[in-house]
Amino acid sequence: MARRTSLGLIAAATAAVALIAPTGAASAAGPAPAAPAATGPQARIFMVNPVQSTGDQTLTDAKDSADAVPASAYTLAELRNLDGGGTLSGRWAYVGSSTGPAAKLAAVGGYNRGDDQFEQVMAYFWVNEAQEYLQGLGFGSELPGANDRPQAVRINQYGADNSFFTDKKNEIRFGKGGVDDAEDAEVIVHEYGHAVHNAQVPGFGTSPEAGAIGEAFGDYLAVEVGAHAAGRYGWPIKTELACVADWDSTPYSGTPHCLRRLDGSKVYADRVGEVHADGEIWSRALWDIRGALGARTADRIIVNAQFGFAADTSFADAARQTVTTAQRMYGTSAADAVRAAFQARQIPGI
Repeated sequence: MARRTSLGLIAAATAAVALIAPTGAASAAGPAPAAPAATGPQARIFMVNPVQSTGDQTLTDAKDSADAVPASAYTLAELRNLDGGGTLSGRWAYVGSSTGPAAKLAAVGGYNRGDDQFEQVMAYFWVNEAQEYLQGLGFGSELPGANDRPQAVRINQYGADNSFFTDKKNEIRFGKGGVDDAEDAEVIVHEYGHAVHNAQVPGFGTSPEAGAIGEAFGDYLAVEVGAHAAGRYGWPIKTELACVADWDSTPYSGTPHCLRRLDGSKVYADRVGEVHADGEIWSRALWDIRGALGARTADRIIVNAQFGFAADTSFADAARQTVTTAQRMYGTSAADAVRAAFQARQIPGI
């Protein structure tokens, strides 16, 4: 089944996508490793997103104006794992566009948000960064691979403010309108989280609670990857880490701008039957696991547990699977911490 989510993040059993962020240290996986020597093209990208890196809550889209975002929000970063074909195609991602010519590798250091090609570059960099993060956790080596394959990405597929992953073509599609979706790394990685889930459990998200878990994981992964990248490259984080998609949400949220948060207070009884809203129950549990165990240990447990989920899993079954995984990987103390996080959300049977 296809899965879908949009910037407003509309999810259904036929599509999937969403975001959220954590609060905490800039590095999501402990001390930041030294960045490898650059060998690929140096591309101009946002340091996660302009609101997060500048702390300026007054930024607005201004119809894709290049002048709407200060130069300090950009950085140069290496495009890694390219396949040598001269396009944004590589080991973990390949990017196409429906709204303009393809980005030229010789020009990737000069694009800005006024160029359609900027979003292509952002999508390639951040999908690759997300898979490298998972690889760094051991997925694809000591643990099973989690979407360790080239991910198809298409920019502005419908010319609408809606982004989603579809398993019909194993493709992530990013829309435009307001802040174009692929300008915010947390939107990009959120959608990639749906692709990861689907690779682990084909068709994942066929029940309301499974759909909510998918949205929550997308939000959580978005924050983790962004936080890890900030620590790795020395980028500033000037907003609350638990706030997801600070930039993308500027047209439709108050200040501080957030699409959703990872540190909310919802419990199981607060379910309303809408996957993005209900996902905030699960994402808070993941955030608390991170707080108790540290990012690396938490994320190895969280992602590894998902291989054991059913496509239509319930909160209770998924929580039990995560506790069992923690016990197997790290023992009783870790399992107790995971159990406590789910009990705090009042998930029944835990």
